[in-house]
Amino acid sequence: MAMRSGEPRVDVSPDPWTDAEGADKSQGSAPEALRQGVLFAPALRADTARKVNKPNTVWQLTGAWEYEGETATGTAAVYYGLAPDGTPHKGLVNPMIFADGFNYGESELGDLYAHLDAPYNADGKRLLSQLLAAGVDVILLGFKERHTHIQANAAVAVSAIRKAIADRQEGGAPLIVGGVSMGGLITRYALAWMENEGEDHESRIYLSYDSPHNGAWIPIALQQLAYFFESVPDPSGKPKQAELIRSAAAQQLLWAWVPNAKDSGAVATWSEKRVRFLQDLKDIGWFPSKPGLRRIGVANGTGDGTPGPLLPDELVFDWAIPNVARAVLRTQPAFGQLQEVVRMSALFLGYRTSRTSEIPPLDGAPGGTLASYGMLADALGATIDERHRSGCFVPSVSAVALKYDPVTWDVDLTTHLNDLPAGRSELDAFRCDDTNSEHSLVTERLAEWILAELLG
Repeated sequence: MAMRSGEPRVDVSPDPWTDAEGADKSQGSAPEALRQGVLFAPALRADTARKVNKPNTVWQLTGAWEYEGETATGTAAVYYGLAPDGTPHKGLVNPMIFADGFNYGESELGDLYAHLDAPYNADGKRLLSQLLAAGVDVILLGFKERHTHIQANAAVAVSAIRKAIADRQEGGAPLIVGGVSMGGLITRYALAWMENEGEDHESRIYLSYDSPHNGAWIPIALQQLAYFFESVPDPSGKPKQAELIRSAAAQQLLWAWVPNAKDSGAVATWSEKRVRFLQDLKDIGWFPSKPGLRRIGVANGTGDGTPGPLLPDELVFDWAIPNVARAVLRTQPAFGQLQEVVRMSALFLGYRTSRTSEIPPLDGAPGGTLASYGMLADALGATIDERHRSGCFVPSVSAVALKYDPVTWDVDLTTHLNDLPAGRSELDAFRCDDTNSEHSLVTERLAEWILAELLG
């Protein structure tokens, strides 16, 4: 795979472009088609025909420290595992804390349970149900504001770990701690922070589920479209996509980020929040490393280098409301200089043409996918080919914590991870999926591997 020769950046021009009115490309209607809401966030899949179990108890948690003037809060839903006689534990015996991931607003722990316990094969096997049946006490950790700083929510995770240790019955097992998506980063930070402070987290396994250890990807063009149309009034009062992109969590999570639709700059270092987060992680040890702690993870992307269906520099859609607005969107080109990714125009907003330089073709990289292009097309009423609906969100090389610089990203996105030499990953063991599956989806290959690792 080609490697870049310069700094990844975006350049934006306000100059008008020809055929801007898009008279022959009418799709959707104004202004409803411009009201986007929060789109580029992982969807939770659930078995809607099955009632979610009620937790045995619920913890209200406050962060163990304040971060940038904020004390984060959260909630944990505790489900007791089964004793050998088939009856539920009367308290914590074998605790597993598993944290929620990236999205806007408050965690919905019932939805998270349903997502993680959806049947993953034709036999109807379910991940959480099997863990509970094997005697694991599942503690799902949620946050009041999933979109806030990772460091702030990591303080909530520390409080959850402390409570699990305090409530665990005498003779109980060491903890399993981890999370899905950004939840894996939150708990990684929490465990490393405790070790750096000399505090024993009493954990035996750290587990991340398609967590973007080195960063995630939302196309620059989609970020800019969200900002560009942000000023369109929306009487629903719901958060807009731009609010999620602008959030602290998004800035810290995304490898490439832009603050608006008009400025030009270096995308990998634009956010001071991400730069500081990476430095904070380094300062506390980068990864938890207590002797006896096994670090494991899974990736929804492939491990044999098989890319996704999106090719570099393809037209995704050309959408317009005649004489009102237009958007011409392309997939991320492969490196190069000043390659166009999006054109935008709207009444009273003017024109924008965005071009990127030296950014790898991340849309088609092996990795957990997100239907970002499809969700935007549906919101606008744009016509889109099925192949263009989903692209890479968490590259496999990031989910398995391959050792490379998380800022420069000088890495081959198609690295064969299944036969990776020892020491190339920060994880002691990992498993990639057979296909590039949807980000955070519980699949048979990943679930069975996790069960084998946790239950022996």
